[in-house]
Amino acid sequence: MNLDAIPLFSMLRGRMGYLNQRQQLIAQNVANVDTPGYTPKDLKSFTFKGQLEAAKGGGGIQMAATQPGHIAAPASRAMTSWAPEAAPDSETTLDGNKVVLEDQMVKMNEARLDYDAAISFYQKSMSLIRMAARRPGS
Repeated sequence: MNLDAIPLFSMLRGRMGYLNQRQQLIAQNVANVDTPGYTPKDLKSFTFKGQLEAAKGGGGIQMAATQPGHIAAPASRAMTSWAPEAAPDSETTLDGNKVVLEDQMVKMNEARLDYDAAISFYQKSMSLIRMAARRPGS
């Protein structure tokens, strides 16, 4: 069974990929906290509306074929990569560095909490599928 064919799992996979890439950018920002002229990067917010628009543009969201005579629709495709953009923090040092360590730590914590929530939702969904697939009475 391909879990990517289930829209819920496809969206969760996209969300976790987004959070993984965001965590990498934040870690890069923290690593460059002393680099002169460095501007921190971040990703645009991950929203359901944005994912739906991206899937529509790629032809991923269409009506399902419920009868044998229907034309099969392609599976939903979630966005797999996001473009980082400059996201300067509120302060700039004399050497031109725009990274504020406290702001980056807050962003890192938010990303970790969101990732934990997505993992928890994924695990709960998998346990529901396992329960539905079990033989009655077992």
